[in-house]
Amino acid sequence: MLPPEWRPARAVVRRSAGSWTLQSTLDRHGLGPVAGVDEAGRGACAGPLVVAACVLRPGDSKRLEGLTDSKLLTATAREEYFRLITRRAVDLSIVVIPPTEIDRRGVHVANIEGMRRAVAGLTTPPGYVLTDGFAVRGFGRPALAVPKGDQVAACVAAASVLAKVTRDRLMVELDARRPEYGFALHKGYCTPVHDAALAAYGPCPEHRFSFVNVSAAATVPAAVRAATALVHNGTLTPAVGPEAREGVQL
Repeated sequence: MLPPEWRPARAVVRRSAGSWTLQSTLDRHGLGPVAGVDEAGRGACAGPLVVAACVLRPGDSKRLEGLTDSKLLTATAREEYFRLITRRAVDLSIVVIPPTEIDRRGVHVANIEGMRRAVAGLTTPPGYVLTDGFAVRGFGRPALAVPKGDQVAACVAAASVLAKVTRDRLMVELDARRPEYGFALHKGYCTPVHDAALAAYGPCPEHRFSFVNVSAAATVPAAVRAATALVHNGTLTPAVGPEAREGVQL
């Protein structure tokens, strides 16, 4: 057993710190700066995977009060937090992984590599990295997997917001180029509207052909796809029209 004078000081975790508890504890013991890492779009069958890493100022808990998992925030709230985070963060890095890379490497491998690239892209190397849910190696520094990290660790929540808002904006831009798929509404996830568009038009280059539903749609003959278009007043209507778009928002 080590003599008492050789033992490290006990880490005292203050419950009142809320989602800033982990960062505050690590900073207090000289293990900062602390970076949070998260992604957006892992389950989508179209569009890029976006991974972000973020280091928050230790004293910004009040300015970022209410920050949590981006999926639990409204689109308006996400945009506001995005503005605050990009303005006040000590450091941040965002990596966009295109569908072709996801198809080549697999979504999980692409996600892990994206996390490493995001952390490597930080200007100041962090002393500790917090990831959401599962352990990730290869950061070149200590890392901790935090269950529901985007809800209990502010820096992971910040990364979640950066990734989600960046990806949503990219999908809105893609919708302007390919409006028939309704990307601005479902953001490339598998919804009934998206399934109908895949059936009617087949996949486009921005789809992930390694996903079963996309590869299946790619094998459907054009004549069969044309038959899936909606008939309205005697004319063919695209499967993703104003009626189909109503009430669909992720």
